Amino acid sequence: MANMMDYLDWRGDLSMNTDGFNDVDNLLCAQLVYVDFDGIVPPPESGDSITVKEASRRFWERHDEEEILAKVSMTKSAPFVMQKMAQTRRFADVRLSRYINDISDEEQSQFSVMCIHLEDGSLYVAYSGTDNTIVGWRENFNMGFLTETPGQLKAAAYLNGIGGAFAGTQIRVGGHSKGGNLAVYAAMKCRPELFSQIVGVYSNDGPGFRQEVAESSEYRQLLPKVRNIMPESSIVGMLLEHRGSYEVVKSTGRGAQQHDEMSWEVLGTGLVYAEDVAAESILLDETMKKWIDQLDYEERREIVETVFDLLEEAQIHTVDDLYHCKWKQLQEILRAKSRLPEETQQLFSKALKLLWNAGNRTLKRSVKKAVGENRADSKKSIKTGNI
Repeated sequence: MANMMDYLDWRGDLSMNTDGFNDVDNLLCAQLVYVDFDGIVPPPESGDSITVKEASRRFWERHDEEEILAKVSMTKSAPFVMQKMAQTRRFADVRLSRYINDISDEEQSQFSVMCIHLEDGSLYVAYSGTDNTIVGWRENFNMGFLTETPGQLKAAAYLNGIGGAFAGTQIRVGGHSKGGNLAVYAAMKCRPELFSQIVGVYSNDGPGFRQEVAESSEYRQLLPKVRNIMPESSIVGMLLEHRGSYEVVKSTGRGAQQHDEMSWEVLGTGLVYAEDVAAESILLDETMKKWIDQLDYEERREIVETVFDLLEEAQIHTVDDLYHCKWKQLQEILRAKSRLPEETQQLFSKALKLLWNAGNRTLKRSVKKAVGENRADSKKSIKTGNI
């Protein structure tokens, strides 16, 4: 099946003034911000911008394909998407500006964002999802016990900060994975005059929020503008609490691989949609929610901090480090775990037991429901003479 790269072959010769912004353009913008634009796309204070074509040329002057392909991260396809965008009439002259790439171990935050100036005069504010840094993944887990993460606060400040420079401009806000969560949060916290300029908020398989945020009046007010798009076997997009509807896109990937936007099926100018998320995704969502609900916020915090502190102690700073982890490092992690305070080890045991029990209960209820539905269908078929 076709993907966003095929779309660039089909529609790349059409300007956005001729064929307006669509769902696949949203995916491309959300993918573009994954590229490491440090020293290429101007920062907010410069006031300058650069075309996609020129940004691509400068990027590939610094990097080669072998280096990019060696990365473990799902987002390594982004530079190749940019390269193809740069060769199209639709995106070559699109301008990029106000790029920020801020990774802070102290704040436990990985934050990246930029403005994409589209040919039709509108603006797409693209927030990056998690890169391959461990601190970025740590921030994702922090969402389970923090009301606001540093990345969410930075996302809101960034969006409010550009408001004066783009008065009257139509604005779309979006991102993939954690970037989708940041886009929704930023739009939820923006000033009223900026809120009226926002014509769409795209959360592409982005996680939700803690219950108190999902039930807030700010969140409910924003919902009519939000597009929640996720693959059939969504994992990340089903995390935490969502409100409103969501759209399910078909994917050529399997399991967790469906989180990769490159696997999402495209037809013409749109995505290929399915009826609902897969049963295994719903089961995982129910299991995780039941498990998390049985742990208080302090227990969640302690589990997350302990796990990532152990990784840091083993000098594992990126996903690539973890993937290429040597046996000696794994042994060090296991030894460090055994040196944890007795209370922390007991908490880990408790958490694992709760997770196991939650999974068993959810699976048994699902099987019981399926059996009941099959019996009902059989009785109906007998009555109607279909068997």
